[in-house]
Amino acid sequence: MNPVFIDSIGLAAGALTTVAFLPQVIKVWRTRSARDLSLGMYFTFTLGVALWLIYGILLHAWPIILANAVTLLLAGAILALKLYEGTG
Repeated sequence: MNPVFIDSIGLAAGALTTVAFLPQVIKVWRTRSARDLSLGMYFTFTLGVALWLIYGILLHAWPIILANAVTLLLAGAILALKLYEGTG
């Protein structure tokens, strides 16, 4: 199969799963409340995304690297807001 086609699928998948976090980040940021979010889930998820990023870097797989770098920023932002604003 064509490597460009395969990378395109990876980039599209990464873009969609990454963009899915934007509404949550925006909602938590605007309301300054992350009370209903699971700290355990976001901690575990953020750690998993960090490991995916490392995996992508080790493989030099740009779709994995790009998607997980952005997702790590967004999930990390939610995690940070949960830690600092979680009781609001």
